[in-house]
Parts: sequence; structure tokens; C-alpha cells
Amino acid sequence: MQQSPFGETRTRVEFNHALIAPDGHVVSPLVCWDNAQAVVLISPTMGHGAAAPRFVQYMVDGSSSCETHHAEVNVERLVYVLEGAATLDGDSLAADSFAWFPPNDRYRLEVPESTRVLVFEKVYEPLSGNKVPQRMTGSLAASPKAPFLGDPEAMLATLLPVEPGFDMAVNVFEYTPGTTLPFVETHVMEHGLYMRSGQGVYRLGDRWYPVQQGDSIWMASYCPQWFVAMGKENASYIYYKDIHRPLLHQPAT
Repeated sequence: MQQSPFGETRTRVEFNHALIAPDGHVVSPLVCWDNAQAVVLISPTMGHGAAAPRFVQYMVDGSSSCETHHAEVNVERLVYVLEGAATLDGDSLAADSFAWFPPNDRYRLEVPESTRVLVFEKVYEPLSGNKVPQRMTGSLAASPKAPFLGDPEAMLATLLPVEPGFDMAVNVFEYTPGTTLPFVETHVMEHGLYMRSGQGVYRLGDRWYPVQQGDSIWMASYCPQWFVAMGKENASYIYYKDIHRPLLHQPAT
């Protein structure tokens, strides 16, 4: 990657949002992973107090001996294969496949060379009267897909079931060039986002940012947000949000 000789970057980290561009990626080791080339894109250390992210988003480039057997205690994990093919307990996970792991699950996930995965993790919040879901695998191609608010130029695929047992949602949005979110969204959910393809402009707070494939975005709760796809190819991103839990976070009984 060509670097600027003047210390320039598109990366911005603000109190309620962040844009992390690939030009600033730094590889670091990870707890619960062996021989992973990982870049932590979003974590609670990014913010302060109530504005800090409540989840983690990171990317792993595989190696000949890269594998993981579990997340940290009480942490759920979703792994999405961006390119290449991973192996889960001997079964292949091809590009655009995913696996969701409930907290304290045990398995063998191998990420070989030429494979890149995106990972979302958060502390699972039990909900009274609902069981913790079992492990789930799937693919983008087989996931439910529908026009967003009736617009066939903005297609939304839902990877995880929209059920109270799940306290996270991970979706894939795809826009044709020139298509926009229909309004500036401002809501209680927070987001972690990764640009899978294409380019566009994302409004975050009161700023507008050019974004492209490989960029990551954090949006805090109530951060105003809007997107327009630009260029000659479809723009697509995968994103996380928190759902289905009491706003006051009262413990389950």
C-alpha cells in the first residue's frame, strides 16, 4: 500500500463515531487465537464512558497454523469469511459464509493462508424466559433478503434470526450506485460496519466521509448516520447492531 509522505490518513476517531481506513492498520496478537495476523478495528478502548463501544470488531488474516477454539468467557462471537475458506470442526466455510457461536462454546476454527475473516464479539446478555441459541452457520446467499423500506435498489440481507434469544444482529446491505438511505437515521442501537465492496459517502454526526472497500466504521448510539452509494459498481457493507435487550440492562432473574 502506498503511504503518504506527509502523515495523511482518512482515519478519524470522534466521540460518537470513527472511520478506520486500511492505511493505518496495525497487526496485533489476540487472546484466544493462535498465530493470527489480526487488526482490531473497533473496541471499548476507542471511546470514553457511555460513548465507548460495547462490542469488538476485528479482522484476521490467516496463516498455516491460525486457529481458535473459543472466545473469552461469556462472550458470543460471529465470524464472517470475507475471502478464501475457513474450516470449522472439519467442515468448510467458504467466502460469504458465517458462523455464530454462543458464549462458552468450544470448537476448532482454522483460518489458513489466503483467507480473511471479520469477527464481531460482545458479552452475551441473557434474557429472562429465553434460552441461549445454539451455534448457527449459514451463508449470505441463503440468508433472507428484502428491499429496505420497499426500495429494490437497497437490498438488506439478515444473517441471524430476529428472535429475542439473539442480542446482536448482523446484516449485509447492498446498494446500486446513486441509492441512499432514505433519511438520516438516529437511533438507540450502535453499529460496527465493514465495507465489503464499492464506495460512497457516509454521514456520521455532522461530517461527511468518502468511504470505500476495506474501511470500517463505528457509530455510537444516537449518532446521526446516512449513506449514498457512488461510483460504477454496487456498494455493500456488513454491519452489527445490538437488539432485544432492556434499555436499563436489568439482570435476568
